[in-house]
Amino acid sequence: MLLYKPKKNQAAAKGNRFLISVTVLGSAGPIRFVVNEEELVASVIDTALKSYAREGRLPILGSDLNDFFLYCANAGSEALSPWETIGSFGFRNFMLCKKPQPVKVDDGARPHAAITQKGSGSWKSWINKSLNLKISSH
Repeated sequence: MLLYKPKKNQAAAKGNRFLISVTVLGSAGPIRFVVNEEELVASVIDTALKSYAREGRLPILGSDLNDFFLYCANAGSEALSPWETIGSFGFRNFMLCKKPQPVKVDDGARPHAAITQKGSGSWKSWINKSLNLKISSH
């Protein structure tokens, strides 16, 4: 039986391909897909985000690859450069994390103490009222 055998120049043009796992921080499980060893980290992030969205996973991440860092899951804590090739690291397991967003401070916002103060609208009074209703009904 003769199996399909790619031509030598086709194999050289494709380069080495391998399976990687990308775990998205906060998601249930990894995304697995095949990449070319010469593919850039930025392209891998883009593919991971598209696969994640296509599978309907939660939490919803968005599609801007510039909002994310890719880390080697087994290596140090430094994010990979988007311009490096994915095959240059020698790893197959990666972690995708959203970049920290700057916190917007609203000067007109109510202070935190105002939310927890006692009164007719507080959650503590609501629980007490609920418990009193249940106790008095017996």
